[in-house]
Amino acid sequence: MEPHVDLQQRDDSSPAESTDPPQRMTRQQTLTLISMASANFSSMICYSILGPFFPNEAVKKGASQTVIGLIFGCYAVCNLIGSLIMGKYIVQIGAKFMLVTGLFVSSGCTILFGLLDRVPAGPTFITLCFIVRSVDAVGFAAAMTSSFAMTAKIFPNNVATVLGSLEIFTGLGLIMGPPVGGWFYQSFGYEVPFMLLGCFLLIMVPFNIYVLPSIDADPSKDSFFRLLTHVKIVLICYVIFTLSAGLGFLDATLSLFAIETFNLSTGYVGLIMLGLSLPYCLATPLMGYFTDKYPATRSYLMVTGGIATAVSFTLLGPVPFLHIPSQLWLLVLMLGVIGFSLGMTAIPTFPEIITSAYEHGFEEGLSTLGMVSGLFGAVWSMGMFYGPVVGGLITQHLSFAWAAAVQGGLAFLAAFFLAVYYLCERPQQQSIREDRSGQTDEITPLLNE
Repeated sequence: MEPHVDLQQRDDSSPAESTDPPQRMTRQQTLTLISMASANFSSMICYSILGPFFPNEAVKKGASQTVIGLIFGCYAVCNLIGSLIMGKYIVQIGAKFMLVTGLFVSSGCTILFGLLDRVPAGPTFITLCFIVRSVDAVGFAAAMTSSFAMTAKIFPNNVATVLGSLEIFTGLGLIMGPPVGGWFYQSFGYEVPFMLLGCFLLIMVPFNIYVLPSIDADPSKDSFFRLLTHVKIVLICYVIFTLSAGLGFLDATLSLFAIETFNLSTGYVGLIMLGLSLPYCLATPLMGYFTDKYPATRSYLMVTGGIATAVSFTLLGPVPFLHIPSQLWLLVLMLGVIGFSLGMTAIPTFPEIITSAYEHGFEEGLSTLGMVSGLFGAVWSMGMFYGPVVGGLITQHLSFAWAAAVQGGLAFLAAFFLAVYYLCERPQQQSIREDRSGQTDEITPLLNE
């Protein structure tokens, strides 16, 4: 098939090629975009179906609430480790092979998880839950790491736009997972949701084998540690951490707070969660297009989005020292602002880290993109582990309002540090430009003579 031949590209293209003006997408790029979107959607819907019914089933099998929390938490830890390993060795493994294998492993684990109700209760059930969930996390890390890296490689001029568009399908998967899983569970029992969604994910494997191009590349000598020696990249990683920590905190605590405070049913709580997800899905493609067209605005969007997130988390409870009573309309409004501001902050982070890495001498190619993608996934997983655990502890010992305020404080610190860095960086960049222009003025008359 000719499109495969055309896009079986070497990774030694010059930087000038990625600065050409954007052209109309080729057929292969369109198919690749469809492939990435389907992989994101199917992976996320399989990830999110556990929430409505698995904890109750686990309790029947002898698992305590602490053990159930650890089963969920081990996913984030293994995803963190898997993201770092896959990001480092993406060239040696191969981006296409990594994505396809990750989808295959994740689909198999989803199906196996649906068979765990047949396992004897007690330690056997708990041990197998940990094993299957951990392997699933590594498969998910492989698929997402290669997906991000391949997207940045195939769409070098529109990274934020494409990632923003793909986040629509990520959000849809997270939105649809709980209600779809809950409905199938109520209608057909424990096994059916996992079987159907696992098979759906399995169908994505041959489709991606056929559609995705192979990308050859040479391994780089760079490392994650060198990435983290640059202050800007560390600060952006902290921003990513606060975003995922906030989402993880809301996943673990919001439903109980809404039920206890406003006497809502679980169905209405699901509708409230849409107030967070839908604005995020709306914001991500808009911010992606805007930041690709005006790259200089990335810093403003990250700082502004961080401040908006901080204020919204403070008013989510609201924090007790404001003496504002908890009201349902305020909760829904703040969730909407959080969803939009998260998209506003998250989308610029990935292309900004890539740009910073290239500015500091990293090789332009798949190896660097894989490391950036792996770092992004690892930091995101750290936040997803921290948010539910620490947020849950603060909620248990103080209240939801104080825990939300702490999350808002983390977001404010991230925005503040990033703003200070950009304010200090601009005079340095201006002086460098002046030095270069001065050197050009000195050289030009000599050349003319």
